[in-house]
Amino acid sequence: MALWAQMTPKLQYLPTETLNELYPDTFPLDIRHYLASWIEEQRWENFDVDNMEQEPQARRLLDQMVHLLQEVAQHNPNVVERVKLQHISRNLSVFQQQPMQLVRTVRDILRKESHLLAQGMHHNFTPFQQIPQGPLPTNGTPQPAREDGKTDVDNLVLKVLEIQSCRQTLHQLQEDLNWEKQEMESIQGQNELDPQHSDQVTRQNRIQQLEYNYSVCAKKRMQLLQEAVCALELCQSCLILRIKSWRWEQHRATIGLHFDDNLGPLQTWCEQLLGVNSNLRQELMLVKRDHGGVEQFHTLQESLAHLLQTLIQNSLVVDKQPPQVIKTQSKFSTTVRYLLGEKMAPGKPVLLKAQIITEAQARQGVVPNENVGELINSTAILEHNTASKNTCATFRNMSIRKIKRADRKGSESVTEEKFALFFTTELTITGCESPYSIQTISLPVVVIVHGSQEINAMATIIWDCAFSEPSRIPFIVPERVPWKQMCEALSSKFMSEVQTQQGLDRYNFHFLAQKIFDQPDISEDFSNMPVSWAQFNKEVLPGRNFTFWQWFEGVMDLTKKCLRDYWSEKLIFGFIGKQHLHVILQNKPNGTFLLRFSDSEIGGITIAYVGPTDNGGRKIQNIQPFTKKDLDSAGLGDRIRDINCITHVYPDLPKNEVFKKFFTVPSPPNPDGYLPFKLTTVVNPGDQCSSTASIPPDTPMDIYGQSMSNVYGPNMNQGMFSPLPQSTPPYMPEQMPGQGPLYTSPMPQAPSSEEIDMEALEGILSSICQDTNKDLH
Repeated sequence: MALWAQMTPKLQYLPTETLNELYPDTFPLDIRHYLASWIEEQRWENFDVDNMEQEPQARRLLDQMVHLLQEVAQHNPNVVERVKLQHISRNLSVFQQQPMQLVRTVRDILRKESHLLAQGMHHNFTPFQQIPQGPLPTNGTPQPAREDGKTDVDNLVLKVLEIQSCRQTLHQLQEDLNWEKQEMESIQGQNELDPQHSDQVTRQNRIQQLEYNYSVCAKKRMQLLQEAVCALELCQSCLILRIKSWRWEQHRATIGLHFDDNLGPLQTWCEQLLGVNSNLRQELMLVKRDHGGVEQFHTLQESLAHLLQTLIQNSLVVDKQPPQVIKTQSKFSTTVRYLLGEKMAPGKPVLLKAQIITEAQARQGVVPNENVGELINSTAILEHNTASKNTCATFRNMSIRKIKRADRKGSESVTEEKFALFFTTELTITGCESPYSIQTISLPVVVIVHGSQEINAMATIIWDCAFSEPSRIPFIVPERVPWKQMCEALSSKFMSEVQTQQGLDRYNFHFLAQKIFDQPDISEDFSNMPVSWAQFNKEVLPGRNFTFWQWFEGVMDLTKKCLRDYWSEKLIFGFIGKQHLHVILQNKPNGTFLLRFSDSEIGGITIAYVGPTDNGGRKIQNIQPFTKKDLDSAGLGDRIRDINCITHVYPDLPKNEVFKKFFTVPSPPNPDGYLPFKLTTVVNPGDQCSSTASIPPDTPMDIYGQSMSNVYGPNMNQGMFSPLPQSTPPYMPEQMPGQGPLYTSPMPQAPSSEEIDMEALEGILSSICQDTNKDLH
């Protein structure tokens, strides 16, 4: 469905007339959407629509289409959509007598879609989202650029000026006509022989010409008014589509997609259209004064009133969304902006009220009767800032005191239940007599009561932001999506969360697919395989006690907090399966290693390396994963430096050159007399890479010892600190009876009790050991 995937984001910019022409009543947009893959797989171009011998084949396609549509309807969880699809499938019976007409219809649709995409759709819509930046002024602030929609507004303004000019011409013609008629009355009654008779005829001809000109100009005036109202309707439709697109981009920004939050151009557009509407309503009133209730007057008046109401109601937007995961009893903020704020009538302050609503209430689109949650600080005043020219209501200290849950079905969790904030107010626009009730809602939010629910709640939000349709019924999302669509969302979210430009590659995606589909030995293309919400964050991974999202989120969190620079410089291979790992490392020399995210532990990174076996062979080993806690105590660069059995990062780069920038320098002498310590990582895989005692393979060991280059002892006689000799032989403690082996790195000779306060040192070491759950012996 490559063609439909390209068309989908463009639909919101198409005028209604183009959409109706592209998808007729006999083949509505719903069929194209739900059966996109099947439609594009059929060979419609192979049909000769004039060849009746191909009718049986066309009828089979029709029967398949009806069957597939009924199947989609049957599995659709939304009752409204289900009934709608069933109705559409029944309407397809119009093609039963002429199945070749179905072929012709579908073929023409596909051709038109391809043509629109090839032409960039420039002649059919105005892609307002691509705004070229204007020149920078002296203060360095980008100036608002002229947008495609600005041209339409400029044309509207010119048309209004033309109408006003036409009105002025009519006024001048009427004055001239009145004068000529007055003069005509003074010379009437003269006979043909009178010398002034010729003047009477001239004036009569002039009056007739003026009356004709007045009639032509009056018709032109009404025609221009009709054209202006139609142009205003089209321009306003583009504006509202752009506002909806802005909201959609704001929604998608949750998964890291680009979002320009500047509402300035849209506010200017709104204000200009309001001005045009006001001028046209004024011109209509003058038409009524000059000509009475002409036939088209009431129709145009009703159209302008409807356009005005639509514009006023669609100009309220949530500028700064509330957190999409909200914990009860916690403060949060949100900002609502009114794009026609400068046009509000002065006087009474406009109070904006917020309510929390359920998914079902959001679908109703009206002020809810039932209160499902108790909001603290749920009102704010729409205030105008003269400096920024913004009119906003800012809720700074909102809080959800309590929430009323809906009855859950089956295994549905509270973290899957979506709510929204519903904002309402009543205001009056300057030049309008009656007040208008306006409203808007926030993006969906999940309400939790404990921090442990946050990760699962965020999974619900990620799925909603990544896979919902732009013009959906709130807050419907598909139960399954193609894996390639999931890949785009995961990569975008990863880059956004980690704050890096380095995304996931095809090797990463393949491993993630093997993991989520539990097919580690399959090397096929997973692109079109459907992945469900349950596989994403409902069912635990095989052999694990966590879901795919919980594991992936742990990796993002670890990378963001400890590994961003390593990842950005492509030093971490990341997501890779053990099968692929063996393929790329099997021919590498001993000491070659790469960094991969732990497959079995949330938020862990491990080192896989090539090492020797006891019989002289080679094997691939994986060191126990390092978690955030491990890397907080000693960074990944230092740990890589300390491990002697790894020498070259894949493919063949010396580790000390690649990771040098991440090595920490030794601690300086401590002026308060305490001995500095160093944390060293040692791995003993049972080979010659370490001189420590034998331990189970692949176990990292954190050692607290004294740094040979930074150890100082107190000189009691001189009252100052002096360095210990650097040639002191290493000190290796013995294993204590009944305890496991104690692994250390070489340390200098312990100073005597005459040189140092042993009780103070023991207290320091005891504190250190308690932090790492080790016993002090």
